[in-house]
Amino acid sequence: MSTLFKDQARCLGQMIDANNEAQAHLYLEQLLLLPVDVQDDIIEDVSQLKNCNSEAIATIIGHHTMIELR
Repeated sequence: MSTLFKDQARCLGQMIDANNEAQAHLYLEQLLLLPVDVQDDIIEDVSQLKNCNSEAIATIIGHHTMIELR
């Protein structure tokens, strides 16, 4: 996972740990330009992690931000 995703994941994890969902949404919207439904999916997936760490969060961000090529 890229260093950039890990840093983003660390910041997002801190916001979710602090139960600051509004700030997490703004972070995802401003930083990654993600639509609200994708933001919700990421936050939901992260909040359900049993072992919440930057690597796991980065994997989730990567999964939801990958563009499908056809």
